[in-house]
Amino acid sequence: MAVNQAEVTPEEFMVVCISHQIEDGEIVAQGLATPLVAAAYLLARHTHAPHLYFASAIGQGVCRDPAPLGLTNIESLWIDRSLINLGFIRIAADVLPVLTPKEFFRPAQIDACGNFNNIAFGQDYHHPRMRLPGSGGIPDVTPILSDICLYVPRHSRVTFVEKVDFISGMGYHPARKYGKGPGFLVSDLGQFDFANERMRLVSHHPGVTVERIQARTGFTLEVAPDVHDTPLPTEEELYLLREEIDPLGIRNLESMSGSPRRELLQTIIAQESQT
Repeated sequence: MAVNQAEVTPEEFMVVCISHQIEDGEIVAQGLATPLVAAAYLLARHTHAPHLYFASAIGQGVCRDPAPLGLTNIESLWIDRSLINLGFIRIAADVLPVLTPKEFFRPAQIDACGNFNNIAFGQDYHHPRMRLPGSGGIPDVTPILSDICLYVPRHSRVTFVEKVDFISGMGYHPARKYGKGPGFLVSDLGQFDFANERMRLVSHHPGVTVERIQARTGFTLEVAPDVHDTPLPTEEELYLLREEIDPLGIRNLESMSGSPRRELLQTIIAQESQT
């Protein structure tokens, strides 16, 4: 049976798009609150990339066998499975720059050149409009990595801006001496590369138009000459994601807010407590 595009959620498109960026044998790094990315790594491991290594900020170590998606016991799972535990500072500042893993960062703000901000909204650092979760090890690794990838669960002009308020993640910036800026970005609307060191639309998810994406982007968007629909996930990918990898829908937490998010959190926690 063919996949019906109307039944594929934006989160599922993003998970599958991210998984397709993973190559077998790579080291992939997971942040502290990135279940959507974790689901994509697991999907890649279940399909075309069975020999991945996992560096996790959650367990502060490196694993050969990844932890399954979860909320209530995820830290112990990562720690129990790790080959080595080094602590967050050594992982971020010493180990990851040497291992040069592939990692997907989630910017709160991003400009056309791939510089991004996870510090605060508002240019007064001491009195911002909104304090963001913070940058973690992003300033340590992005100035030297050459394989930076990004994802944005809710594509809007709040995130895609002409000028970021602060730079916590380095893109194609004049100060860069090593590595290079992002090569890939996926949002709930489409996929992008950074040809000519500027964000460029290469595919829009089915049902999404170029005009809609431009309307939700705060800078002039470059469009690839061969821009096309993002390919649909396969039946196997959807089955693995929905039934094996993330039957509780933890991946959806990243795109939700308010009472729907609280309700899903309560449901997930209740179901995990029964297992």
